[in-house]
Amino acid sequence: MSISRRTVLAATAGAASSLALPGLAPAGAATTTGAGAATGGTGTTVGFRLDARTLDGGEQVVSVTLNTARLAPREITPGTFTVHARATSPIPIAPGDQIFSEYDLDRPVTAARVDRRGNIVLELSHAEGQLGGGTLGYLASRGRNVRLDLDYTITQNTPLPTRHGRPVTISRFVQGRLANPEVDAFGYHVSGSGLKYRLFEPSSHGRRPLVVWLHGGGEGASLPDGYYDNETTLRANRGALGFATREAQRIFGGAFVVAPQSTSYWIEDGDRFAPLIREIVDEVSRRHRVDRNRIYVAGCSNGGYMSLKMTTVYPRLFAASVPICGVVQSLIPDAELARITTPTWLVTSLDDDTVDPVANTVHAHEVIPRSRATLYDHVVWDGYQFPGHWSWIYVARNAPVIDGTHIWQWMARQS
Repeated sequence: MSISRRTVLAATAGAASSLALPGLAPAGAATTTGAGAATGGTGTTVGFRLDARTLDGGEQVVSVTLNTARLAPREITPGTFTVHARATSPIPIAPGDQIFSEYDLDRPVTAARVDRRGNIVLELSHAEGQLGGGTLGYLASRGRNVRLDLDYTITQNTPLPTRHGRPVTISRFVQGRLANPEVDAFGYHVSGSGLKYRLFEPSSHGRRPLVVWLHGGGEGASLPDGYYDNETTLRANRGALGFATREAQRIFGGAFVVAPQSTSYWIEDGDRFAPLIREIVDEVSRRHRVDRNRIYVAGCSNGGYMSLKMTTVYPRLFAASVPICGVVQSLIPDAELARITTPTWLVTSLDDDTVDPVANTVHAHEVIPRSRATLYDHVVWDGYQFPGHWSWIYVARNAPVIDGTHIWQWMARQS
């Protein structure tokens, strides 16, 4: 397999392409604006939050929470409000360039409720592969995901019934932050060498294992644009988030999870990035109670390559390695693969048309001593078929199993 630009910039999860559609907000009792730039009206002002969730195919805004507790609203219907969303690139698009997943459309409200605090929650239509609602866009020329600028507009169509008896018409809404509890659980950090990373800290005490997640090519920085957000590593897919779930934390007995972000893409210069990743591992281990005998590395596509690279450069650092749909051919010689002593479990899908699964994952499995491998025919989860390259979805769900042992349990046993 020749390594094309497409291969180098692989792993663009979460960047489903879409067309910008005109949004037609219906007339109502009050039309309001979002993005914190609301104007007009001297009546009731209500702030709102965008609630997001990282699906297997990338992060989507799944609901909007209105700060209405002080208004004491009663039960409402989905038709009380209309939600319009506009998503645009955070950086200028060069002539002839293209960004996928921008949109300008109405978000159907599928349900409306008042939560226990008295805030109104508008559930929005969302699903894997559904256009509109995503938080990331894919820059074609850079091969990168970027966090879109989101501008939500809410229109109130009917007066809001309240427990005080007097209906309320809200004159202005002000858009607040994007909230994703899983993503927000990871703190922001910068290494001594300037490499950014996100870190999840377990609630349990004592020395705990550390899982290092290495992202795909689409989640690196977009330099020289100066765009280095430390966000897309957690929003494009569930690779790192999976290890922070309650199930994974139970299996590992509580684990730190660190997700470094490349300043470009790992394949660009694995020899240069390896010590920078090692520096982050050492920094986290020094500042926290990490069990140095239980440090694991996993990654997808570009990160799958980098996971293997790390075990060739630092043969005694990791207790286990999980390279997923990684590029090996022409990058890691067979002689280096044959010297890997780190327990290794490789994962890919045979319909991967981005990184040749036979020339890379299957070949690596044949060369790495005592390695394990799980080969899928397709990438299907909850009835939805994803691109064949996205086999990291299975690892993020602890699906690979050999002889009755799932991949997270296998990792946790290595030391």
